[in-house]
Parts: sequence; C-alpha cells; structure tokens
Amino acid sequence: MANSRRTAAIIVAGGRGLRAGAGGPKQYRTLAGQPVIFRAMQPFCTHPEIAAVQPVTSPDDRAMFEQAVAGLTYRAPAPGGATRQQSVRSGLEALAADAPDIVLIHDAARPFVDAALISRAIVAAERTGAAVPTIPVTDTIKQVNGTGDVIGTPDRAQLRIAQTPQAFRFDTILEAHRRAARDGRDDFTDDAAIAEWAGLTVATFEGDAANMKLTTSEDFVREELRLAALLGDIRTGTGYDVHAFGDGDHVWLCGLKVPHNRGFLAHSDGDVGLHALVDAILGALADGDIGSHFPPTDPQWKGAASDKFLKYAVERVAARGGRIANLEVTMICERPKIGPLREAMRARIAEITGLPIERIAVKATTSEQLGFTGRQEGIAATASATVRLPWGPNGLSG
Repeated sequence: MANSRRTAAIIVAGGRGLRAGAGGPKQYRTLAGQPVIFRAMQPFCTHPEIAAVQPVTSPDDRAMFEQAVAGLTYRAPAPGGATRQQSVRSGLEALAADAPDIVLIHDAARPFVDAALISRAIVAAERTGAAVPTIPVTDTIKQVNGTGDVIGTPDRAQLRIAQTPQAFRFDTILEAHRRAARDGRDDFTDDAAIAEWAGLTVATFEGDAANMKLTTSEDFVREELRLAALLGDIRTGTGYDVHAFGDGDHVWLCGLKVPHNRGFLAHSDGDVGLHALVDAILGALADGDIGSHFPPTDPQWKGAASDKFLKYAVERVAARGGRIANLEVTMICERPKIGPLREAMRARIAEITGLPIERIAVKATTSEQLGFTGRQEGIAATASATVRLPWGPNGLSG
C-alpha cells in the first residue's frame, strides 16, 4: 500500500570525488557498464512511495549528468555548493515550494541502495521524524592522538556505521539546515549531525552492508570484480523484423523519424530496428517475443511508438537483476541511406535503454537489389543482444 504521506528524495551528486582517482567525478564513472549515479538514482525513481526525485549536481556537469541518467524521471537538478552541506540545502530549498512531508537524503556515491532500504527509511521517518540507516561495527576501534598513539578503545557495542538515505520530516531538516547556514556552521559531515546539533533526536534503523560508499579507486576495482562474478550467466538473443512499404512520407527507424517517399504498413509505428532489438532482448531472457507481449490484435498498440516496447524489454532485464552488455542492430534496405543516420540512431537507442552509447552498434547493408528489400518493397532488420543475469543458488539464473 502506498504511503499516506508524500515523500521526496534528494540525490547529492555535486562533489568531484578526487580520492577515486582519474576518470572524472566518481558519480559519472561506470560500474559494470552503468554510471554510478544511474545506479544510485534508479531505485528512488522507480520506488512506488517516492513522489519526486531531486538531484543536486554541479552546473558544469549538466550534460554529463543528463547522459548518465537518461531514461529516469526526476526534477530539474538543483545547483551543488562548495560542500556537501551546501548541496543538501540547495536540494531542500528546491523542494520547498512544493514541500513533501518526508525527505530522504542519499549520496550518489552509494550505488547499491535497494527498494527495501528505501522503504525502511520512509517508515522510520514517519515513526521518528529523523532517522539514519546504520550497520554494526565488527572491528575493534582505537582512538588515537596526533602522534598515532592509542588513547582509548570505545565499546563497539555502542558504535554504528552511518549510511544514507537518511530520512527526516521535511520541515524540520530544512529549518535545521537554514539555522546552520545563519550561524555560519558549514562543517557537518552528514545530515544526522545537523539534526543532532539542532536538538533533534535521531533514531537508527537497519542499514545494509551492501550499501557501501565508493570512495577510492580500489573500491571501483573491487566492486567491478564482485558484480562481474554475480552477473555470470551470459545470454545472447537474436531478433528479426520486416515491414512492407505503404503510403506515407516518413518511416520510423531505430527511434528516429526519417523522411522517405513511402511509409510502413504496420500496426504500431513499424520501427523494424527497435522491434528486432526487442525480440533479441526477450530472446536472451527466454521470455517470448514482441508479439506475445504486444499482440498486433490489441487495439491499444495501434500506432504505438516502439520506444515503449524497447523500454519494456530493458525493464524485463532489470526485473531479473541483470543488465544489458551490448546491443547490435543491422538495417537491410536500399533506401533510405542509413550511414548518415547511424550516430543519431545509436544516440537514440542509448537514450531509450539507458546504456552507454559505446555498447550500442548500428550497421546497415543492402541485398544487392535482390528480393523484396532489393526491389525497395520494404525494410528488414536483424539484431542481437548480450545480457548478463545473476547466478541463483542452484547455479542457474532466475
């Protein structure tokens, strides 16, 4: 059942991540083929109890951000500040005009947050007004002085490691941030510390050991290896589609409206390239074909845009805990010429699927004037998809 109180999420992504090494801001680097920030934002964007997702980014990173999170639904990014604290306040102020009841504040450098943790955060905020996810400290902690000598051993039973998303009633955490800014306090490392300083009681709830923060280059190497091992069931699917020409002045190809002296005879928009890709992805999943999911006899798909079908196929992969490693489509036609459109087609498929463009190939060939394509009676397309799925407990993927 949906939560009765309106909840928003702030994704803090304004930092530079210098400790993560070369490769640009760490939130835009890829991890197992997906940008870190996409992984961090997607669970919030798709959670049924999150009404709005408010990213906070550096204005200089706007183009990089939009490419990294293509396919997700979110509010216009708020500008990041010089510190994390300033960035969070910017996100809170951006939400203030249409204030939610509850706000979750999450670091973009934590890409392994899941729906269950988000749900626990919402419940904790409803119950307490201010709460943070924590995990127990398992190692002995030593307190040291400036020269490195041990001066104390805290009782680890009373210690916890704090994570995000941290959850608050919106009005109280906004006022705490505003008060800290008025008082010139800009040294808090997380929002719970601001809440504590403002006199709020901060509760804890169960965190997730997998919800780690990426900080160093070693973190990226370790997580790449871990994810590769988890997604070890590699599948390949193929697809084929064909549509005949009819009256019209354009055709849809790989998500682009292409001027032409004919149109397609088709129930949907007839995009043979996207249809072939859908069948390839579904084939890799052993999940039927495009006709079984979108029957041509169903009137709701009359004239439908084929990007809906491709997004659906991508979501089927995500629902299995997998990811798409590569997509390739080959257009077979005499006209229109595909070469000048190739890069725009790749970009459009990347936009629809959320994949990096370097994992998408678009090729073209003719049939040497043989057959129906050679006679320019229609267009055909073949496609392949490589999908990685997680291994299950019995050695097979789900």
